[in-house]
Amino acid sequence: MFDVLVFVYEHYWEADACPELPLLGRRLTAAGFEGDEIEQALHWLEGLDAASKSTDFIDIAPKSNLDTSVSRQPQPLSIDPSPDSLRVYSQNELYRLGVECVGFLKFLENAGVMPCAMREIVLDRAMASPVEEITLDDFKIIILMVYWSFGIEPDVLILDELCDDDDRVSH
Repeated sequence: MFDVLVFVYEHYWEADACPELPLLGRRLTAAGFEGDEIEQALHWLEGLDAASKSTDFIDIAPKSNLDTSVSRQPQPLSIDPSPDSLRVYSQNELYRLGVECVGFLKFLENAGVMPCAMREIVLDRAMASPVEEITLDDFKIIILMVYWSFGIEPDVLILDELCDDDDRVSH
């Protein structure tokens, strides 16, 4: 499934340019992906679309201290989380994500590029993946796809961190 997501990310850089799921499925078949892999990816993308559209705020572009070229400003949540708040992971989340993925997510939060609401969508999509234990490389693809679903291009340094696997993402 993750190879399909990489293909979608690379060929439809803007989420708005991505065709409807049935047409996307036909294009993925023509590109040579297996039917099961396509079905899993389309189901996952449908959930991503629903999650990104069901947010109760307009834009969750992360606040970045690294790059000020992002013109989109985040709108406040109805309830701002306290800076002292702590996200407690369930046993199932810890098992599926592992220490590496949770640590990477915390790194993005501490860098100011992963707001709480976006983190929750990343976690939702990670838990919706068909694999039992998610590797860090697969987790980075999930994070890229969440950014993609909101039409947000991560700043250059974060994009470099997310795309450091030369065999997968070359965007």
